[in-house]
Amino acid sequence: MVNAEWIRSERVPARLEVNVLDRESPVPLWFQIAERLRTAIETEQLKPGERLDNEIDLSDRFGVSRPTVRQAIQALVQKGLVVRQRGVGTIVANRRINRPVALTSLYDDLWAAERQPTTKVLEIEERIADFDMAEKLGIHAGEPVLWLERLRFAEGRPLALMHNTIPLEVLVEPLTREALESDGLYRLLRAQGVRFHTANQIVGARTATKLEASLLECPRSATMLVMLRTAWDPSGKTIEYGSHSYLASRYSFQISLSLK
Repeated sequence: MVNAEWIRSERVPARLEVNVLDRESPVPLWFQIAERLRTAIETEQLKPGERLDNEIDLSDRFGVSRPTVRQAIQALVQKGLVVRQRGVGTIVANRRINRPVALTSLYDDLWAAERQPTTKVLEIEERIADFDMAEKLGIHAGEPVLWLERLRFAEGRPLALMHNTIPLEVLVEPLTREALESDGLYRLLRAQGVRFHTANQIVGARTATKLEASLLECPRSATMLVMLRTAWDPSGKTIEYGSHSYLASRYSFQISLSLK
């Protein structure tokens, strides 16, 4: 479902190359059309929220039947590139971050995917661990920790609100606001010699809080993916506890499974 705020009123201009279908090729015409449209979406000739022409117009432009166009559009729907919306038409979906579940940071994954990650540090301060936080970190209540609240962007658009708590004894040197806004947390910790070994991660879903809706520029009804993660070093010492919330419309987790 695409939020109405993302739908643009203008129709997609006739800028796609429609005369490049190879009618002598064994590759089905519907697949060729789907590939033309997929390429246009991935290169942002067709941008998120733009509306495709209807089946009649597309069939005229490509010189094929409506069922052929319908099959091409359905292939794009199945790949999550477009969505059909009653009373509106076929809309280019927002690009989602498809992140594999692994012991990596969001910054690293966005960087690897060339999604231009940037960060705004909302809060960074030393705190005293209460009983709840001490239990999560495996330390004693009253020990000092570093509390971080950061807003992560991908390609200039807000994607996630992230909270991390790190025992101060983990840090060789202080983490600064400037460093956290220019690099990822895990990269900075590794640069200090911290070694990540294992982590426990829980993923759930809920609607956005008032704060999340404001910071992530989404409606209160938006679905959030919530991840809770505790990471340890090879000796079993807790490195950090994170509580992150991601816009589900732009983000997903990818999990690989195998039989034992």
